[in-house]
Amino acid sequence: MVNVNAHLHTPYSFSAFENLTDALDQAVRENVKVVGINDFYTTDGYREWHDGALQRNLFPLFNIELISLQKEDQSAGIRVNDPNNPGRTYLSGKGLRYPSFFPEPYSTQLAAVHAASNLQVRLMCQKLNDLLDSKHVGFHLDFEKIMANLTKGSVRERHLAKALRIEVFNHLDGDMDAIASLLEVLFDGKLLKADVNNHAAVENEIRTNLLKAGGAAFIPEDPDTFLPLDTVREMILAAGGIPTYPFLADDAKGEFTDFECDIERATKVLQQRGIFSAEFITTRNSLETLEQYAIYLQDAGFVVTLGTEHNTPSPEPVELFARGKTPLTDRLKQINYEGACVIAAHQERISNGKTGYIVNGNQPGRSHRQSFIDEGNEIILNTLNL
Repeated sequence: MVNVNAHLHTPYSFSAFENLTDALDQAVRENVKVVGINDFYTTDGYREWHDGALQRNLFPLFNIELISLQKEDQSAGIRVNDPNNPGRTYLSGKGLRYPSFFPEPYSTQLAAVHAASNLQVRLMCQKLNDLLDSKHVGFHLDFEKIMANLTKGSVRERHLAKALRIEVFNHLDGDMDAIASLLEVLFDGKLLKADVNNHAAVENEIRTNLLKAGGAAFIPEDPDTFLPLDTVREMILAAGGIPTYPFLADDAKGEFTDFECDIERATKVLQQRGIFSAEFITTRNSLETLEQYAIYLQDAGFVVTLGTEHNTPSPEPVELFARGKTPLTDRLKQINYEGACVIAAHQERISNGKTGYIVNGNQPGRSHRQSFIDEGNEIILNTLNL
């Protein structure tokens, strides 16, 4: 079985990896042979991903992740695949053409959304500095330096959390007790739960206490900057990709969002919305739910892929596991590999100016999907010299 991780964020958005090539090196160590870059709002990492993957005898998939807003679901209070924001819907594009480009008007729309996202974090940085002033901590965060030193052009709230953690540590010369005390002050008296030496956990607490809703530096996102789901779907298709719905599925309490709690109903709605591909971040879910949902979707004609995301500061394997580091079953690995084969064949065709997997916006039949599985399998094995 060829191991696949079809959803990995890199430093071109935010990542557990310091460098993009760190993800590829870890994939090599863990015998993951097919790797999919999946950054927010950007394809800037594609060339480095392509070259680095082939140098390591890995097969690269070219993906992107975007956020849309469905106002009808928002008005009805329906949580889709964001557990905290009704109507907000994440969508991935799988197998974009390489080299990548977005035709107009999508290129301008994507640039505007990207700029709005960066502006929101810039405003949060200003509020964070206001908090630092009010607490008389003796230093500020420099947004331009954060952009230059910690990002590849896309700045997110996790970058602010990382920057603040670094500045606190530097300012107090690594004095663990003093660091914990200062963070308690910034958290308005709330004790730090994490071990100070656990940088990822400290950054998560900074983000939760200061940068999320209710935090002193929180700035809400402007709903008008989110594009409708239909527009995001069209944007993905225009860039050559396969619109793909990322399922949250069950959380640690066994709970689901309003949209996803009924897999049969969710599948029908996705088909009505012209989405015939789905993915899961496996570490979120129980093995039982992963199998139930993935098998149902594949039987319904969907392309199904799996990944780890790595969109937090916490290190974890590139090899796929279900929640609690439970190994995946052979059936899930097979579903994931077949999905990767479809994407591989699709992006090869699209990149060469040919017709890809989605034809006229319709759901392909099973024989069509199988032909792409067979074609993609040959492409992958030839690339990997297997």
